[in-house]
Amino acid sequence: MAGLRGKTIFITGATRGIGREIALRCARDRANIVVTGKTSEPHPRLSGTIHSVAKEIEAAGGRALALQLDVRDADAVAAAAKRAADAFGGIDVLINNASAISLTGTLETPVKRFDLMFSVNVRGTFVCSQACVPYLMKGSNPHILNLSPPLNMQARWFRDHVAYTMAKYGMSMCTLGMAEEFRAHGVAVNSLWPRTTIATAAIEVNFPEAILKASRKPAIMADAAYAILNRNSRSATGNFYIDETVLQEEGVTDLDQYAVTPGAQLYPDLFLD
Repeated sequence: MAGLRGKTIFITGATRGIGREIALRCARDRANIVVTGKTSEPHPRLSGTIHSVAKEIEAAGGRALALQLDVRDADAVAAAAKRAADAFGGIDVLINNASAISLTGTLETPVKRFDLMFSVNVRGTFVCSQACVPYLMKGSNPHILNLSPPLNMQARWFRDHVAYTMAKYGMSMCTLGMAEEFRAHGVAVNSLWPRTTIATAAIEVNFPEAILKASRKPAIMADAAYAILNRNSRSATGNFYIDETVLQEEGVTDLDQYAVTPGAQLYPDLFLD
């Protein structure tokens, strides 16, 4: 792999979980990482702030710019993209990782929660892409990677949590459309989704503990993302990648290393048959 040394990676929701893990994986290549998230002060229940992750990135060999950012604020997103480009001379990669979840039925989903999921997942992905694309067009092997699932239009994936499904699929529709829109400019737009549940705060809060123990570590998503970002942006675009498939294509045979509980029966993630 050519590696990401000197590349500038703009990551939303990078204070913990998958976003943080991707940041640290890219930092090992001495990349420039723009750490964005809402958490700038320590949270009573959740680990990680933009500043703590920035320190971890620098310890891993990367350069970091920590920016407090709410992806729902379009003006703030545009300003953050400009600050990132000014600090590092451009933007080469955008990771749309920020996401809100509520696995609730129609009658149990407050309108405020519906609006949150759509404003973070769909609108946030669109706004961040819109702000970063002008810089990506000038970047080196530019990529947008959306953490969203394949568009699996079976009713069973909508039945129990239609609002969340629509919000995640909205991110995936950004992949589908923008991959074609920016293909001629050499900007890759892809989605990445895990085969199994990933041990993050979202799983801890929304699923039973048994599922957390039957999950994989965020490192599998980071390693898969890293592999995708090293692929040729002119040819590797418009894909809905699955983490373990990407790694198998890269020759990784030991996936048990990523298991929270090695040897355990893994819990499949949503939206995959």
